[in-house]
Amino acid sequence: MMSTYSNWLIIGFVGQGLFTARFVVQWMASEREGRVVVPSAFWWLSLLGAALLFSYAISRGDPVFAVGQSIGVFIYIRNLMIGSRKGERPEAAPAAGSLATLAPHFRAEAAAETIAGRT
Repeated sequence: MMSTYSNWLIIGFVGQGLFTARFVVQWMASEREGRVVVPSAFWWLSLLGAALLFSYAISRGDPVFAVGQSIGVFIYIRNLMIGSRKGERPEAAPAAGSLATLAPHFRAEAAAETIAGRT
C-alpha cells in the first residue's frame, strides 16, 4: 500500500508534467501556423497543472508555492473565459498514445524541415 506522501508525490509530478506539456502543445501549434499562437489547450493544461501543483503545495505546507500557483489559476480561467467569449472552441481532451491526437494540427514533416533548416 502506498503512503500518503507517495500519493502526493505522484500528484505533484503529474501536475508538473501537465504544466510542462503546455509548452510542447504551444510550440507544436506555433510550428503548424508558422507564427506564435497560444491554443486553448495551453490554457487547459496550465489550469489542470496549476490546480494539481496548488494541491501539492498545500499538502507540503508551502505557502510561497501555493500562492504562486493560485494566482496563475485565476489567469488561466480568465483566458479560457475570454477565448470562449470570442467564439474559440475549447479543444477536446486528447486520447492517450499519440502526439497527433494531442495536437491534431501538428505536422511532423514541417517540424522536421524546420529542424533541418530547410524552411
